Amino acid sequence: MSHTRPAPRRPEAGPALALAFVAAAVVFAAVFLVGRVNTPDYTATLFGRTDVAAVRLKAQLATAVLVLAALQLLLALWMYGRMPGVRRMPGPVPITHRIVGVVLFALTVPITVHCVRAYGVQLNGSRAAVHSIAGCFFYGAFAAKVLLVRSRRLPGWALPLAGGALVVVVVVLWYTSALWYFDGGSVPLLSLGPHHLPPGKDRL
Repeated sequence: MSHTRPAPRRPEAGPALALAFVAAAVVFAAVFLVGRVNTPDYTATLFGRTDVAAVRLKAQLATAVLVLAALQLLLALWMYGRMPGVRRMPGPVPITHRIVGVVLFALTVPITVHCVRAYGVQLNGSRAAVHSIAGCFFYGAFAAKVLLVRSRRLPGWALPLAGGALVVVVVVLWYTSALWYFDGGSVPLLSLGPHHLPPGKDRL
């Protein structure tokens, strides 16, 4: 009688997914609460710039983040063999993906610090509310992705979903901030509600 060895059982993905979800929720809540209890200081500086100059610099930094997010998406598609017309992945692609991710995250930090100090989490007005919630969600999603990247017990959809969510939220953040600035203080679909501060105190 021949005996066949049972196939090795794949570790359960549930605990890893649950941990990532909890981390995302905790980070989201922490950033949200800090932003809500903060007393806005419209004189807060960003690399020595204040008022409209600070808003302009944030719009430029947010645009750089958007470009890096698009590059991250292309590199991820390349890594997972989803790049149309490209079959072979060069060795530097994974490390480039990680480096770009670190730079992208680093660029968001001064933007977020200024936003929290100057404005906090604002829910009065559609644009400000969407922007504030998206900013909190970004850091929650980033925390989840960091945990998911380190886990080998995941279904195939988990990491692409986390990465895709980050790209989407970066687009939303740019749409509600940089585009708002470049478009003269308005943005399609989210121009209702009290969005403007007194002259020289533009909100972003």
